Amino acid sequence: MKPTIVLYTLTLLPVLGQVQPNPPAATATIPISYAPAILPGNGLAEHPFLLTGEADSRNPVQTLFVVRDGKIAWSYSVPSYDPDGQMEELGDATMLSNGNIVFCRKVAASEVTPDKKIIWNMDAPKGAEIHSIQPIGLDHVLVTVNSHPPKLLLINTTTGATEKELTLPAARTNGSPHLQFRRVRQTAAGTYLAAHLLDNKVSEYDANGKEIWTYAVNGPWSATRLKNGNTLIASYRSRILEVNHDGKTIWEFSPTNAPEYRLSIFQEVSRLANGDTVVCSWTPGTIRSTNDWPKSVQVLEISPEKKIVWALSHWNDPDLGPASSIQLLDEPGKPETPGAVQR
Repeated sequence: MKPTIVLYTLTLLPVLGQVQPNPPAATATIPISYAPAILPGNGLAEHPFLLTGEADSRNPVQTLFVVRDGKIAWSYSVPSYDPDGQMEELGDATMLSNGNIVFCRKVAASEVTPDKKIIWNMDAPKGAEIHSIQPIGLDHVLVTVNSHPPKLLLINTTTGATEKELTLPAARTNGSPHLQFRRVRQTAAGTYLAAHLLDNKVSEYDANGKEIWTYAVNGPWSATRLKNGNTLIASYRSRILEVNHDGKTIWEFSPTNAPEYRLSIFQEVSRLANGDTVVCSWTPGTIRSTNDWPKSVQVLEISPEKKIVWALSHWNDPDLGPASSIQLLDEPGKPETPGAVQR
């Protein structure tokens, strides 16, 4: 056992007529700047949106929020931990044109109505996780199951039947399936675009599961096929890329384009009809102290010229928590139609 050393500060009283040395300068605490004091845009009133985020370790529940006219219009919460002690990580959610919301929470996937009734639920198999769910019409969902091996399932939510099942490749296992995927999406062409988070690539698969396109990138969290044929990717540690079919970078955004912000891990990214790009900056990824989370921004809207035109930071009244998924509800197109909304 190491001895305890106690340091005492001795204060010397000045002696009359004696020249005293200059006192040591006080050590100033310089606050870390996470974002500008005045954020661009209109805060909660900029867009109506559905937002949720994974791993809010501060609260006993994890919550889906619908914001309209600058205030919370609806919310739905799940326990932070299931009966087995597994964290319920809310990470992917979409409001359908009928008002229902499909969402996943690592341990399960569900559909909830505006009056908060669960009308469909799928529990993740033991040892598996669900971090990606996409509505296909009003009565089907595409669910990605992180497991050994990972599975892509097309499920009829009316009958509960699995109508299609594909096995996705996963070269790296990391012992756990946790980091295999966060976003897998069916495209307008009927192919499947998968962000292989752990395998450091984005791959496109045909209807039979054959790889037809791939792009190497570090830690892709989400990938979206744009209407122009390019692919929009959010890469681990705050990088957004738009690449064409040949792998050429068409557009890119990184923290160097916004030095006045301290940006965390970029998670879901989407392209708006007006050409702007919206991305969730997941705070727990780089800001460890929960006391510092309110200094950070949760969502950014970036113009094609790489100017931040909207930055959302709302950690109090209401506390929206970390952001992993955002759906802007003023975007045109039915969200259950693949490719209609670029997210």
